[in-house]
Amino acid sequence: MTPSDIITSNVINIAVTGAAGRMGKMVIGAIYGDDLLKLSGAAEAPGNPAIGTDAGAGELGVLITDDIKTAIDGADVLIDFSTPESTLKAVSIAADKKVAFVTGTTGIDEDGAAEIKKKSETIPIVMAPNMSMGVTLLFKLAGEVAELLGDDFDVEIVEAHHNQKVDAPSGTAKRLFEIISRALKRNAKEVGVYGREGAVGRRTGKEIGVFAVRAGDIVGEHTVIFGGIGERLEIVHRAHSRMTFVKGALRASKWIKGKPPGLYNMNDVLGI
Repeated sequence: MTPSDIITSNVINIAVTGAAGRMGKMVIGAIYGDDLLKLSGAAEAPGNPAIGTDAGAGELGVLITDDIKTAIDGADVLIDFSTPESTLKAVSIAADKKVAFVTGTTGIDEDGAAEIKKKSETIPIVMAPNMSMGVTLLFKLAGEVAELLGDDFDVEIVEAHHNQKVDAPSGTAKRLFEIISRALKRNAKEVGVYGREGAVGRRTGKEIGVFAVRAGDIVGEHTVIFGGIGERLEIVHRAHSRMTFVKGALRASKWIKGKPPGLYNMNDVLGI
């Protein structure tokens, strides 16, 4: 085996869904710049005008197809940033083809999440509402702070995103809510307050507020407020570029190759 053969054998073949979308294009561009990764397939929704065009604007020799089965032929990992409906279709095909799956799609309901968990019995899946390293640490810190402060501090979660985001609150905010309610030993179905208007009465000690802001081109901001008497602690994460999510997805793709079937998150990827 020559040195070039060794290098080639270590390369991870990546297929990408939503290849003509904003995130898909960024993922493909980042793959092109990574010597350990190779774009092996690209898919888009049927009817998309990019079908049949080169995924790298003539640079890669990989044509965008509307057939996910074709796109993942020869792939080690399928990266998915799309819609809940498209994600569920993609993960089903990936499971049939035994291709590892990395998804950052948000807005997936409980039934969809259960379906993905079922597919993780067949293939390794990394599923995260936010793939940035900073947000992964935010999840950990928010839970630890909530556990330490307990019921002496009110908790509010505020997220802000661009005006084109279709789901609210964000998947990251929902995950923060889940982590904090669990740390405080509260029933998540009973304590969530999503927006306030009118004479709502005095704030209860157990409720956790979750609020969504949609404006301009905000990439993503999440603030967890712990409000006490005479003091306030805030933990804030601001994403300056979507590239932070792309880098997380590529890191997850390198990590997941060869892993046993299971449902993983970015904590697993980062070893937190």
